[in-house]
Amino acid sequence: MGDEILIIDFGSQVTQLIARRVREAGVYSEIVPFNRAAHWLSRRRPNGIILSGGPASVGAREAPRAPDEVFASGVPVLGICYGQMALVARLGGGVETADHREFGRAEVSITETCALFDGVWKKGDSDQVWMSHGDRVMRLPDGFRTVATSRGAPFAAIADEARHYYGLMFHPEVVHTPRGGQLIANFALRICGCAGDWTMAAFKDDAIARIRRQVGAGRVVCGLSGGVDSSVVAVLLHEAIGDQLNCVFVDHGLLRAGEGEEVVRLFRDHYNIPLVHARHEKRFLDALAGVGDPEEKRKTIGRLFIETFEEAAAKLGKVEFLAQGTLYPDVIESVSFTGGPSVTIKSHHNVGGLPERMNLRLVEPLRELFKDEVRALGRELGLPDVLIARHPFPGPGLAIRMPGEVTVEKRDILQKADAIYLDEIRNAGLYDEIWQAFAVLLPVRSVGVMGDARTYDYVCALRAVTSSDGMTADYYDFSHEFLGRAAARIINEVKGINRVVYDITSKPPGTIEWE
Repeated sequence: MGDEILIIDFGSQVTQLIARRVREAGVYSEIVPFNRAAHWLSRRRPNGIILSGGPASVGAREAPRAPDEVFASGVPVLGICYGQMALVARLGGGVETADHREFGRAEVSITETCALFDGVWKKGDSDQVWMSHGDRVMRLPDGFRTVATSRGAPFAAIADEARHYYGLMFHPEVVHTPRGGQLIANFALRICGCAGDWTMAAFKDDAIARIRRQVGAGRVVCGLSGGVDSSVVAVLLHEAIGDQLNCVFVDHGLLRAGEGEEVVRLFRDHYNIPLVHARHEKRFLDALAGVGDPEEKRKTIGRLFIETFEEAAAKLGKVEFLAQGTLYPDVIESVSFTGGPSVTIKSHHNVGGLPERMNLRLVEPLRELFKDEVRALGRELGLPDVLIARHPFPGPGLAIRMPGEVTVEKRDILQKADAIYLDEIRNAGLYDEIWQAFAVLLPVRSVGVMGDARTYDYVCALRAVTSSDGMTADYYDFSHEFLGRAAARIINEVKGINRVVYDITSKPPGTIEWE
């Protein structure tokens, strides 16, 4: 893998953004929970270590600690917010609950120069940063000096350049600290000495080598959904192991309009990858009849997906491995990194394991990547832009885009409305500006008049968000003219809808899911 930065997670809702900033500097990064970091460090030696923020108070009895192995490693360390306080407490400094807490935008004043600030700030500068802390450092350990202050944090940035230890009370990883990415790049490149040459081409070559080592002469079955993630996995595996790969496409009848046929055409005909098209529309819809609870719908679809997948895979003969498109956000959101109970978010994924009866070993070559990085890998593999740029689509499909019971009638209405909405977005040249856009069939009906007749039909909600990695999002600001055109087409062309609304919900850091 070459150079890498280890990020030790203390439970911050934005830890994954630290990894993003390090990778943007051309350095591979990996996140490890604080309680597994010692084991990780016993096997590998990173070029540097970053201690993340977190919700705990350093002085609390059960507060997470930075393991001794961090300081025995001899590599540079950067502590961010809670990570700074954990660093200070471990090295003999003082931390206490602050009289004046800081949450949100703040201004730091640069009091001294240091390597972390090279090319970013000089002595006497002031700049905006993002704070989120209730405790603060009150006494520095031996060897440290203050290099920046803020109104609520007298030690907003600290440095011990002899040992290459640094601490920031603010969050450089979030966009609200405009120059934060440069600070993280300085740590990775200038202080840790990383070459900054990590590229998706290098990742592709390394992933292919790892797949070959893991699989050997074994056979692999891949669950292909037609989305970006599973498509990239399938083509990557095919390049690595060729005919040892078989794909199974479980068609539950809840896909976007025409998507099933497109998947078969692309992978069976274009890539010549062996593909089983398992059609089970009636089986899924029958099982969902009368089910309105969204979590029960997810679990029903997930259970049936595994059952139908197993049946199709059993017909392939002896298979030792299952490949799936698990991404880093799936791992982050499905595992409790701080030792507490996990929050069930990706309940339709098999993140972390499979039913024992399947007797298969997992191959997850994208597990370390974010969504936009998967798209970059797909381009390295030569996948067409029409597939690479496709908006994310959830595993349960349209079932969770029609709150309440799933029926064939509602599925057909939603498919048509969704297809028109996406068609209008493409016609306006906006598709690639938007991370994800889709229609939702709301579980309410509205009285209206169409022509000379009274109608009592469904309300359709339209949603579109912008994002870079799927971890945070904001609504897309369509013009009224666009929304008028899209709504008019849907109402005129889709029988069963007489009202269209636009959803402007955002997804800030820390909220669980938007689909």
